[in-house]
Amino acid sequence: MVRGKTQMRRIENATSRQVTFSKRRNGLLKKAFELSVLCDAEVAVIIFSPRGKLSEFASSSMQETIERYLKHTKDTRNKQQPTEQNMQHLKHEAANMVKKIELLEVSKRKLLGEGLASCTLEELQQIERQLEKSVSNIRARKNQVFNEQIAQLKEKGKVLEAENTRLEEKCGMENWQGSKEQPENLTNDDGASTSDVETELFIGPPPERRARRLAIPPQN
Repeated sequence: MVRGKTQMRRIENATSRQVTFSKRRNGLLKKAFELSVLCDAEVAVIIFSPRGKLSEFASSSMQETIERYLKHTKDTRNKQQPTEQNMQHLKHEAANMVKKIELLEVSKRKLLGEGLASCTLEELQQIERQLEKSVSNIRARKNQVFNEQIAQLKEKGKVLEAENTRLEEKCGMENWQGSKEQPENLTNDDGASTSDVETELFIGPPPERRARRLAIPPQN
């Protein structure tokens, strides 16, 4: 069987209420004393009866304990207060950032030529000066980039020219060595140059063998 929780409520009978108060008060003061002795804790208990009678217990000095408590709560409030101030400061900073962003968006649209209907003559002149200054800065940077690229191309041209000169000198040296190593014309046994040897194609026996065959008489 599961028992339900007993609901705590005020005792209606005055006599019973006074008896219960006396018992619970004595028990509470006893527990406070035991807690201070067993745990070496600084304990202070203040009780006012329904008729306003004071009952108290303090393990050391009630006044010192109360002063310590007040100092502790004051320090705690002082620690929490900067946090609240920081939150307010952050909210204020966030609101300022939102306003700055809105102003920057408006200024950006005006620089793009939008939303100029509400601008005064002085504002239009100021925007014109800002644009002229921006164009001047852009042109200066563009010229600087052009000059840097031209310098880089000139350096590359010098490197290529030097490489071309080196290759020309190398090719000229190889041609000179090739002409120097060509062999002289060889001569045959008759003292004729091999370059003068007749290379005409001849069909039949060599001339000497054919002459000997013609000199032999035919046999009957």
